Amino acid sequence: MPLGDGPLIVQSDKTVLLDVAHPEAGAARAALAPYAELERAPEHVHTYRITPLALWNARAAGFDAEQAVDVLERYSRFPVPQALLIDVAETMARYGRVRLLKHPAHGLILEADDAAILTEITRNKKIKPMVGALIDTTTAPVHPSERGRIKQELTKLGWPVDDRAGYVDGESHPIRLTAGSDGEDGWELRDYQQYATESFWEGGSGVVVLPCGAGKTIVGAASMAQAQTTTLILVTNTVAGRQWRDELLRRTSLTPEEIGEYSGERKEIRPVTIATYQVVTRKTKGEYKALELFDSRDWGLIIYDEVHLLPAPVFRMAADLQSRRRLGLTATLVREDHREDDVFSLIGPKRYDAPWKELEMAGYIATAECVEVRTTLTDNERMMYATAETRERYRIAACSEGKLAVVDKLLAQHEGQQTLIIGAFIEQLEDIAARTGAPLIDGKTSTKKRETTFDAFRNGEIQTLVVSKVANFSIDLPEAAVGIQVSGTFGSRQEEAQRLGRLLRPKADGAEALFYTVVARDTLDAEYAMHRQRFLAEQGYAYRLVDAADL
Repeated sequence: MPLGDGPLIVQSDKTVLLDVAHPEAGAARAALAPYAELERAPEHVHTYRITPLALWNARAAGFDAEQAVDVLERYSRFPVPQALLIDVAETMARYGRVRLLKHPAHGLILEADDAAILTEITRNKKIKPMVGALIDTTTAPVHPSERGRIKQELTKLGWPVDDRAGYVDGESHPIRLTAGSDGEDGWELRDYQQYATESFWEGGSGVVVLPCGAGKTIVGAASMAQAQTTTLILVTNTVAGRQWRDELLRRTSLTPEEIGEYSGERKEIRPVTIATYQVVTRKTKGEYKALELFDSRDWGLIIYDEVHLLPAPVFRMAADLQSRRRLGLTATLVREDHREDDVFSLIGPKRYDAPWKELEMAGYIATAECVEVRTTLTDNERMMYATAETRERYRIAACSEGKLAVVDKLLAQHEGQQTLIIGAFIEQLEDIAARTGAPLIDGKTSTKKRETTFDAFRNGEIQTLVVSKVANFSIDLPEAAVGIQVSGTFGSRQEEAQRLGRLLRPKADGAEALFYTVVARDTLDAEYAMHRQRFLAEQGYAYRLVDAADL
C-alpha cells in the first residue's frame, strides 16, 4: 500500500488512529489487534493504544517485533515515528529475558539474560524476600511457593517472566472426546477449537479468548482429553456449573459419578470437580475454608471459566497453584478494575484469540445487528435528574419511564421471536415483567427455578424472558434472537459483550440476531453506553442510532 493511503495514523505517544471508512480498515483492525488495545470508538475514527501488556501477550502468542513493525508500516498513512518502532521492538524483547526454570539442585530458579537485569530485580524491596542468595551473577533460587507472586511483581516491574519451570502431571484420569456417540450426526472439533487447544497445550498455561456461543466449553473438554488428568473447573455460578456438567457428559467419556459439584448446595470432590468462585472465596471466621478443595486432590489441570471475572482472593490462590496447568476461558479479556496484568502473570498469557467477525463470516456464530434506541426524559424526570447525587442520577436515567414504551414497541415488532429483556435494576425489571407477563429471573430466584425457566425458554414454551445480571455469563440460550437491554452496570465493556453474546449462538433457521440497547439521551446513561460499546466496536460491531419516536 503506497504511503499516504493507509487506514492507520501512528503517533509517537503510542496511540494509533483507525479511519473506519477506509476500505482496508477491517484488515488493519485485525492485524493491529494483537499489539494494541482499543481506547475509544466513536463513529469515524477509532483510537488504539500500544501497551506493554498487549505487546507481551503478542510475544507469548508467537508474534515478534518484526511482525508488529511490519503491520504499523504497512497500514500507516504517514511515516511511523522511528522512536516508537524502536520502543515496540525493545518492549517485546523484554519478554523472556527473565525465566523461571527447574534446577536439579536448587529446585526453582530465576535466570536472567545478564547480571545487570538480575541485580535490578533482586534489589527491588518486594522481590528481595522471595529470592535466596545468588547462585551466580545471572541466577537466583526462588522458593516454590513464591512462583506466582514473583511473576506478578516482575510484570509490574516491566520484566515479564517466561515460566519454563514445567508442571506436575497431577493424578491420572482417563478422559476422551466422544464424537457423535449421543445420536448427533458425529460432531467434531471445529478448526479454531482444535487450534485453541493446541496453542494452550503448547504453552502449558494461558488464556483462550473466544466469542460467546463459539464453544469455549468444548475447548475446555478438548484440553481435559489432552491432559488425561484430574481437573478442577471454576465457574461463575451454579447454573453455569451444571451447564458445564451436561456438556462434559454429552461430549466426553466422563460419567455422572466422575463429576462433582462444589457449591453452596453440594460439597462433592471427584476426579472432575466444578466449583463456583463464590464458594471458593467465601470466608468463615476469617479463613478461606474452600482452600481444602485445592489441596484435596493432586489436580493436573485447573480451568477458569470467564477468567476476566476472577475475584482478587482467587488470584492469591492462583499464585499457589503455579505448578498446575491453568486454562483461562473468556470472551472479553478486559477487566474494569484494570487487573489484566494479574491474569497475564498468574493464569498465563493470551494463547489464542478469535476475532468475532471472522467466526461470524464462517457461520460459527450468528450475524448480529446492534441498535441504540435513544429516549428523552420527561420534564419531571429531568428535574429529578438535575437535583440528584451523581450515583442516583444514573439510576433515574437508566430507569426512566420512556424505556417502558420502547420495550412495548419492540416486543410488538418482534412478536413470535425468542426475546431476552436484560437490565440491572430489579424494580425496573419487576415493572417490565408485570407489564409483559414474562417470567423474571434475578439473584433471588432459586437455582432449580432458574433451570426450569431457562429450559422452558429453550424449548419455546416461553417467548419472552426478563433477566437481571445473573444471565450475563455462561448461560446457554441458543434460540434467543432478540435482546433488549434497558440498563446496565455503569460503563462495563465486558457486560455489553456478554449480553450480546447471549444472542450469538447460531439459530436453527439461520436468522440474524438483533441487540437493542435503550439509552436516555443527554444523561450519564448515554455516557456509559458509549464506554460499554468500545469492546464490541473493536470486534467490528457498529451501533445504528434510532430515536424512540421513529421505531
